[in-house]
Amino acid sequence: MIILYILGIILVLAVLWAVFSYNKFVTLRNRAQEAWSDISVQLKRRYDLIPNLINTVKGYASHESQTFEKVTEARTKAMGAQSVEDTAQAENMLTGALKSVFALSEAYPDLKANENFLELQRELSDTENKIQASRRFYNTNVRDLNIGIESFPGNIIAGMFKFKKETFFELDEAEAEVAKKAPEVKF
Repeated sequence: MIILYILGIILVLAVLWAVFSYNKFVTLRNRAQEAWSDISVQLKRRYDLIPNLINTVKGYASHESQTFEKVTEARTKAMGAQSVEDTAQAENMLTGALKSVFALSEAYPDLKANENFLELQRELSDTENKIQASRRFYNTNVRDLNIGIESFPGNIIAGMFKFKKETFFELDEAEAEVAKKAPEVKF
């Protein structure tokens, strides 16, 4: 009789553990999805700012059409990306293309002094900072989910209910190298 009570208690504890583990994975997955949604909001904001920036720069540097085409093409690819990997790759291309637009401002002093251009540049810079913060938040949530999926005994529940590891939203190697270097300051 005592053995039946002990087995009953063990069974109840095992079921409670499975329920709590399952709920933990649901929470982690939803946090990762919420974090990806935050990234999407910031990326949309970035996509909306780019046409205004291009139109402002075109007024000063209309013969730089190749640069504008690269930005437009990169923006289109980024907006159409479906997976985390595709989005990361497209965003890295778009960042590189935008850098070339800002490099144009160095060659055109009137553009560099244009209030509209400066405001768009500030807005885009703010958006880039928000994208980085959202990326870190997303990667933190993905890390927590992936650790839970890979760790014992959680991997048993994760496998039973087919929880899948998520992909990190990472910088490409070239952008990571640029991010590691200290900015050059000139007077």
